[in-house]
Amino acid sequence: MNRATLSLIGAAAALAAITGLASLTTTEGKADDSAGTAAVLPVERSSVLCPAPGDSDLAETAYDSYTPPLKSAGTGGGAVLRSSPQEMKEGQGAQDALKPGKAQLTAKEPGKPVSADASGGDVPALVGLADGALAPGWAVQQTTTLTAGAGRGLLGIGCQAPDTSFWLPGVSTNKGRSDYVHLTNPDDTAAVADIDLYGKDGSIKSDVGEAIQIQPHSSVPVLLSTLTDSPQDDLTAHVTARSGRIAAAVHASDEKTGSDWLTASGDPAEHLVMPGIPADATSVRLVAFAPGQEDADLKIQLASPTGTITPAGHETLHVKAGMTAGTELGAVTRGEAGSLLLSSTGSRTPVVAALRVTRGKGDKQETAFIPATGPVGARATTAGNHAKGSKLSFVAPGAAAKVKVTASVGTEGGTVTTKTYSLKGGSAQTVEPPVPTGLKGTYALTVEPVSGGPVHASRELDADGDDAHGVPMFTIQTLPDDRGTVEVPRAKQDLTVLDK
Repeated sequence: MNRATLSLIGAAAALAAITGLASLTTTEGKADDSAGTAAVLPVERSSVLCPAPGDSDLAETAYDSYTPPLKSAGTGGGAVLRSSPQEMKEGQGAQDALKPGKAQLTAKEPGKPVSADASGGDVPALVGLADGALAPGWAVQQTTTLTAGAGRGLLGIGCQAPDTSFWLPGVSTNKGRSDYVHLTNPDDTAAVADIDLYGKDGSIKSDVGEAIQIQPHSSVPVLLSTLTDSPQDDLTAHVTARSGRIAAAVHASDEKTGSDWLTASGDPAEHLVMPGIPADATSVRLVAFAPGQEDADLKIQLASPTGTITPAGHETLHVKAGMTAGTELGAVTRGEAGSLLLSSTGSRTPVVAALRVTRGKGDKQETAFIPATGPVGARATTAGNHAKGSKLSFVAPGAAAKVKVTASVGTEGGTVTTKTYSLKGGSAQTVEPPVPTGLKGTYALTVEPVSGGPVHASRELDADGDDAHGVPMFTIQTLPDDRGTVEVPRAKQDLTVLDK
């Protein structure tokens, strides 16, 4: 018997042992013959990245963390947010300086929100990791209150999962506007990223935005106006990772209308939804970009509580291929909260889009952003809600639907509360969400579709009051699917491969 034959017999024996073990360890000790059928399982690890909140000494920042309970996730695990590395201190080696910093917030069990506060302008970016029962659907909210200065406002962001591509329509390099894109790297190796800008005339050439290095567990802010000598109001930034993974979000600050975070639009699509335009919005600006080779003709509709309408004078928007287009919709909601729907007609060209929403007038204005977002899917979660000042917006662009909203316990006490909402097809609804009975501290909201068609959602936080000095301070975060579960293809043994 030659050596090749012995090797083949050994491989067959080893494979038989492995497949035999797999058979013995399937449900009820029986082999699973359903090859090709995917099992839906909870994710085992989640990463989130929170950008540095800013450089103002007046800034007050709150971090809120929550993982909704999921029976199939089992028990154990934890979730920790750590500071990104600071500047290297005397006596430190380079490797020490690149290690994650101390824990700023720690969660130990699902279903129980936790929070932490930070003050001043030297608060670093945070890098978070959750595993075990804390991983599926882990949500972290970063909310900063800044009551004075050019960037004053309420700034909110749902801390992001790392990725390799981000479309950011709605950025600007205009006079009076300071937009910084924050690039954060969660991993142990350096990442390299490019930033490409697209304006009304197409791509804006710049060497400054190429091959930006982000050290391990670190964050780099890039001022977008340094990438071009030609100021423009309506731009789209495309951030891509050449190597590694990153998160990208824009801190957009305007001298007159305050500041907020602009997060990425959903993937380019023929139909887009931007949920949660406040009823008292005084200005709504739509910015869209067509990344393909064909122009896009977009139909603009507003979903209101009574149905879908076409705004008079703003029925369509033409977007040239590879270019950014913007249009001022004004006070399009006319006193009723609503959601904007875009659909590509003619060539059915996929686009990305976002809204810049302004409340107030004169020197009492404040701005927030609503990027196009995907449907809630199985579940969406948002943390950092207070007894007052939170709103939920839903829109069912197609068929009617029902959604269940669960208010968690509070960070310091309270009892879980749930409420179900019915949505008419083609309509939008903005509600004050349920509040935990006996709430103490902040709490989280979980949105789960019960029946019907797809539902898109967002959460608004308001900070009106004495601290706002008459400015209608607000921030809006969209609520796409939290990706708490993943499909894992099933496999079955097939020893016929040994005959080939």
